[in-house]
Formats: sequence, C-alpha cells, structure tokens
Amino acid sequence: MLSPTPHEALIYLMVITSASDRDMTDVELARIGEVVRSWPVFEDFKQDRLVAVAQACQKMLHEKGGLEGVLTQVSEALPDRLRDTAYAAAFEVAAVDLEMRLEEVRVLQLIRRKLDLDTLTVAAIGRAAKARLRNSDLTRLPPDQKS
Repeated sequence: MLSPTPHEALIYLMVITSASDRDMTDVELARIGEVVRSWPVFEDFKQDRLVAVAQACQKMLHEKGGLEGVLTQVSEALPDRLRDTAYAAAFEVAAVDLEMRLEEVRVLQLIRRKLDLDTLTVAAIGRAAKARLRNSDLTRLPPDQKS
C-alpha cells in the first residue's frame, strides 16, 4: 500500500478523531470539509478527493494494523513542520461540538505521542480551538459585560 501524502495524512487524523467514538456526526464531517476548504495548508489539495481519502482511511482502520498502523503511516508521511498543524486539525474535529468524549481524548493523546508534540504546543492548540469555537451568545451576560 502506498504511503499517504501529507494532505491525506492530515485528513486521516481528522477522520480517525471523528470516528473514535464510532459516531461520525454531521457536525464533525462538516468541520472536516470546512478545514479542507479554508485552511491554507490545503490550498493545493483537490477537494473533490476528500470523500475518497476519508473512505480509504476508514478501510485502513479495518485492516491489519488498524489504528496504530494508520498513525504510523501518518507520522511517516508528515514533515516536522506540519505536525502541529495535523494535531490542530484533529483537535478542531474533536472540539467542534464543544463536547469532548473520552474516546476523542484518547485518540488525541495517541496522535500527540505519535507526532512527538510537546505539552505546551498541545495546550496552546487546545486553548485556541476552544476559544474560537466558543458560543458567542452574549444575551446571558450581565449588561455591564456585553460589548
């Protein structure tokens, strides 16, 4: 089997994160599509390949080696400069519904270890994603805190 391209590796991590709890929600799938459409790292990726790449990842998860095999391939395919980006993409999918399940946390830990990311980088990515995805409903704030 051919090694994934860096683009495919990024998508694999998002798919793995979404599928970690055996329930790929519409919100998560939409977020994967949004990341692929809007993040600069994907500007030269042919977006019409997204579904095929996601299906290839799902197939690999059911083959010999499973999750560990996919993570090893991803790690080998990603240049060092994209490792934090890869984790950020996976975290984006896990955090999009603002409800991080235990399975998602576990997969993010596996990804972090496989990509050899330091604790401060991981914390910064997590904090930024949570801040970006936070609900902007200001109607619940006291009047003196509304802006």
